[in-house]
Amino acid sequence: MNIDRLISPVPTLLPEDSGSKALDIMEENNLTELPIVSEDNYIALVHESELLDWKNPGTPLNTSEFLHYKPAIFASSHPFEALRLAHQQNLSVLPVIDNTQKYIGCVTKEGLLKYITENSGIDTPGGIIVLEILPRNYSLYEIARICENEDVVIQNLGVHTNEHGMLEVTMKLNRSSLDAIVSSFERHNYHVKEVFGDNVSQDDIAGKYNLLMNYINM
Repeated sequence: MNIDRLISPVPTLLPEDSGSKALDIMEENNLTELPIVSEDNYIALVHESELLDWKNPGTPLNTSEFLHYKPAIFASSHPFEALRLAHQQNLSVLPVIDNTQKYIGCVTKEGLLKYITENSGIDTPGGIIVLEILPRNYSLYEIARICENEDVVIQNLGVHTNEHGMLEVTMKLNRSSLDAIVSSFERHNYHVKEVFGDNVSQDDIAGKYNLLMNYINM
C-alpha cells in the first residue's frame, strides 16, 4: 500500500500568509505544523514553536528565515517509512510529494498509527511473547517453525536491539493461551523475556504478587 492512500485533509498556507494567520489555523485544527504551498509546489513545513518565537508574526511567512525546513515523503513510499520519518522528526503531519516535487497532500501521525494498528494484527485477539536472543542466534525460520509445530500463527513480529546488545523479538500471536508455545520455546533454549496472554502460570502470578507486596511494604 502506498502512502498516498492515507492522505488526510490538512489545510495549507500560502507564502503570503502571516504568522498570526498560520497560528490561528493551527489552533483551529489542533496541529503543530502546517505545509506552505504555492501553485502546487511544496515550499516548507512551518512549526508552531517557530511562529511563537518569531518577532514579526504579522508579516508574511515568505519574509521569515525558517522556510528552509521541508521534510516530505514520496507518494510511492510505504506507511512504515512515513511513520519512521514522522517519529524521528516529531511531526504531527508529514507532506507527501510526487516525483516532480509537487505537493499532493499530508499524512498525519494519527492516521499512520491507525493504519499500523489495523494492518499489523495488533487489534485482533491473541497474546504477545517477547524473546531475548543473541544476534548471532537469531533465526526467523526456526522461530516460525516452532510456532507452526504448536499450530500458532505469528500475526506480527518486530525486532530491536536493547541496551545490552541483545535482540528482543516481539511476536503477536493468534492465541491468548500461551503456555504450550512458551514451553516449546524454552525446550529449544530460547529465553522468554515477557508473556502477555490470558493464561499465566501460577509461578508468574505468585511472582507478581510478591513484587506487589514488597512494593506495598516499602
